[in-house]
Amino acid sequence: MLRREGAFLIAGVLVLVGCAAATQVAQAPGVRGGPPGAGGPLPGLTSAELAFFQAGLATFREVEAVKDGLGPRFNLDSCAGCHAQPATGGSSPFVNPQIAVATKGGAKNIVPSFIALNGPVREARFKFKTDRTRDGGVHNLYTISGRSDASGCVLAQPDFEREAASNNLIFRIPTPLFGGGLIEAISDQTILSNLEAQRASRGTMGIVGRPNRQGPGRVNTSGNDGSITRFGWKAQNKSLVIFAGEAYNVEQGVTNELFPTERDETRPCLFNAAPEDHTHVDASTPTDAISDVTKFAIFMRFLAPPAPAPETPSSARGRVVFAETGCALCHTPLLTTARSSSAALSEQPVRLFSDLLLHRMGPGLADDIVQGAAGPDEFRTAPLWGLGQRIFFLHDGRTSDLVEAIEAHASAGKAEFPPSEANAVIARFHALGKTDKQDLLSFLRGL
Repeated sequence: MLRREGAFLIAGVLVLVGCAAATQVAQAPGVRGGPPGAGGPLPGLTSAELAFFQAGLATFREVEAVKDGLGPRFNLDSCAGCHAQPATGGSSPFVNPQIAVATKGGAKNIVPSFIALNGPVREARFKFKTDRTRDGGVHNLYTISGRSDASGCVLAQPDFEREAASNNLIFRIPTPLFGGGLIEAISDQTILSNLEAQRASRGTMGIVGRPNRQGPGRVNTSGNDGSITRFGWKAQNKSLVIFAGEAYNVEQGVTNELFPTERDETRPCLFNAAPEDHTHVDASTPTDAISDVTKFAIFMRFLAPPAPAPETPSSARGRVVFAETGCALCHTPLLTTARSSSAALSEQPVRLFSDLLLHRMGPGLADDIVQGAAGPDEFRTAPLWGLGQRIFFLHDGRTSDLVEAIEAHASAGKAEFPPSEANAVIARFHALGKTDKQDLLSFLRGL
């Protein structure tokens, strides 16, 4: 029951003060120890599917050189370097590989101020172009200039300090890829039916909307076929193969059959014919014939979801608190896949803790980036499975403190951004007693 003493509401956000606040403090658990419980294949794969998974895993771990397509601009030289914690396919590791790669092979890059050895892997985006039209694209940290395998290439890094000074710089960190095939196999109808089933409950908490391009709680959609997109921080990518092809080109600079054009066409810095990654039509085996992008997609498709920790009395109570507080209204605990051509993906439970919808998160989290139907203050509900072993939280990795990440979901509206949809939920979180709060945190770190 909410105490009136020492508490007041601002724009729907509960603020606790004085002694009342002190009694509510809970200690945020750190990264869960123990075995990763992730990184392996889905159960029930056929022998052929398993062979393709293993081929995809090996390629995902490869380190690219210029002859393989790296550059001219890039953020890192391997997929597994970004997606490493707690196993291949995860998120940012404890030691950021973007420090070492800056000068690898003789490169002359300066490490930007927002990249730290013990900080998250980050990509940088600019909100606007110099003419103040929207940008939103990735501006790579590094170039291949100076590398021993890129003779004659001279390119300057972007001026990140200038963009930061004009409040034009935002960051994204890698999303975990575990269970990607299960997420891909959820039907649009399941996503929309879940939205409708929760409508009344959401309405009481200020979480409303409809499945179109107006209002909070909407879906992001593919421009041509109108189907629901679901991968990426703003649910901007339709499928795993598109997600893989775009990342290969954007993060490593490798052209491929989906994205065949170099992002920087400075001629002295182009060393390979395009697309650099392609189908090998003369290969002797199927796993050798398919492109790297296809291998990445298959690896993600057959990658098992993360296993939760064994339940404890505290985490069991926390599961109840999670629902009672309203967290489950967006972080849907369970969806189910549709029929799939792969038995391992067909009509399977998906305990992802996400509705895969976009929600308005207020000015505190708004990044002023528009992607598809996703507006400048909207993000896909982040799946929480595997959260127990993540190091960095939120789209930009701004914190490793779970309580801070939860509280960042609340913010009052201002200027062009309305209040966060999560305000009422976070008010309930603030009102919890210390034991309930601690149980909720234990539940989350057990996922």
